[in-house]
Amino acid sequence: MSEIALIGKKIGMTREFFKTGQSVPVTVLKVEKGRVIQIIDKDHRGYNAIQVGFGKIKNSKLSKSMKGFFSKKNTEAKKTLKEFRVNDTAQYKEGNEFGIEIFKDIKFLDVKSKTIGKGFAGAMKRHNFGGLRASHGVSISHRAHGSTGQNQDPGKVFKGKKMAGHMGDKTRTMQNLEIIKTDVDNELIYLKGSIPGSKNCEVLLKKAVKNINKLTIQEKIEILQKSKKTKEKKK
Repeated sequence: MSEIALIGKKIGMTREFFKTGQSVPVTVLKVEKGRVIQIIDKDHRGYNAIQVGFGKIKNSKLSKSMKGFFSKKNTEAKKTLKEFRVNDTAQYKEGNEFGIEIFKDIKFLDVKSKTIGKGFAGAMKRHNFGGLRASHGVSISHRAHGSTGQNQDPGKVFKGKKMAGHMGDKTRTMQNLEIIKTDVDNELIYLKGSIPGSKNCEVLLKKAVKNINKLTIQEKIEILQKSKKTKEKKK
């Protein structure tokens, strides 16, 4: 099941306290249940995958073709459809539903979301430039980004040059975020640290791609408690 990702909604940030008194900042995500809409075989499409639907949407907001698609599949309309490639499609059936329980034995997740859009921003704010001197001969260009082009050869501004422009509103992935706590009844998941995006933004959660050997906070606390007990026994 870990090959599949889930779509959630960012609720906000808070903190979790452990027995040791340690305070950990966490981001709270409301995770929606996904329903398998379609199973894609290698014979038809050239790869094995499943199509999963998330969220609710009114029928009035659907196009005629999508209404026909959902009625053919005999399922309620879903707001978002995502395709996930899997090694074996035999373990999935159309209509199957799953939620945060698929992350039961997983410690770290990768989270993908859109950053907050900041509109048009200058070079200093957008790229952390230092700007020009605050005095002595600098006229009206204190926050300017300086020269951008070259001489007659090549006589152009290269692509990717750091300049003023649209800041934020880009898809970013945060890797290896630790799962601090899960609340299956309320469909909530608590991840360590911050996540890009504003409140109520859409977030994609999946199993961490990288193999991580680092200990979780809970494991570190357990090791500390064991070491304290052994020291007390020695005394």
